[in-house]
Amino acid sequence: MSILVWIEQSDGLVISNCWELLAKAKELAVELETTAAALVIGDEVDEAARQAFTYGADTVYAAADATLSRFRLQPYAALAEQAVERAAARAFLTNASIRGGTLAATVACRQQAGIAANASDLWVEAGELVAARTIYSGNIRAELRFENRLVVASIRPRSFPMPEPVGGPGVMVTLDVALDEAQIREKVTDFRAADSGEIGLTDAHIIVSGGRGVADDPAKGFKLVGELAETLGAALGASRAAVDAGYIPYKHQVGQTGKTVRPDLYIACGISGAIQHLAGMGNSKIIVAVNKDSGAPIFERAKYGIVHDLFEAVPALTAEFRKRLA
Repeated sequence: MSILVWIEQSDGLVISNCWELLAKAKELAVELETTAAALVIGDEVDEAARQAFTYGADTVYAAADATLSRFRLQPYAALAEQAVERAAARAFLTNASIRGGTLAATVACRQQAGIAANASDLWVEAGELVAARTIYSGNIRAELRFENRLVVASIRPRSFPMPEPVGGPGVMVTLDVALDEAQIREKVTDFRAADSGEIGLTDAHIIVSGGRGVADDPAKGFKLVGELAETLGAALGASRAAVDAGYIPYKHQVGQTGKTVRPDLYIACGISGAIQHLAGMGNSKIIVAVNKDSGAPIFERAKYGIVHDLFEAVPALTAEFRKRLA
């Protein structure tokens, strides 16, 4: 028996959130007195498999073939099921990305297993796995217990700390790639990456976010927030209130209904600190809040607070950082 984690890749590179999930699987496996395993699928898998061992996998189930260079549900689901059976998996875990969520749901359906979609935590209780996810815009935390032999869960990125690579070699098991291109119903006719030049929120070490406090002049407000982010080499984030108001696209949203982040530094500009937003960034190492309302809840979580109008405070911060970083 084992806890099996799908190691998601994009253009041959592993999505770093998978290492957080694999390290958590290793922790759970120790409690359950079983092993942690990784599933690696792609055109080339040797490097991803090597990394998986260093992040705690005792066994790596690998499938390498040219037909697997891009994610397609039909072959990936078939290989995931094969790995689940060969590993006698107690749990199958994926990143809660679009691909990971789809793969987890498909495997759960085919295996008639319970699924915790978009979960934020996993733990062992009385010898059984329990998952948690928030519902109703983060107002209720639901605990999910499973009656089936197999537990399936897709986990929100940044739900667990990023581990250090400390493991050693393990056992490699090669999966049987039975499908050829003619048998795969999904065809990739074109692939275009959205190269915006922006730093991704989930991998950023520094994030500068804007909220409802920019309402007096949203265009200018987010221009100032963006300039501070650019100066620090940071990702640009936003609260749900700012996104809902149309000040900035959804891809920047941090929070329960956006992205979960764990940066070293999170600067919240004009963000009050609603519980839904805190659920997505509350585990940041250092939180700095800029808000003219001294009673804003964000100050209860911030290590440093600036009670001032962001339209004056943010340009001052940008100027000072430029001077010190020059």
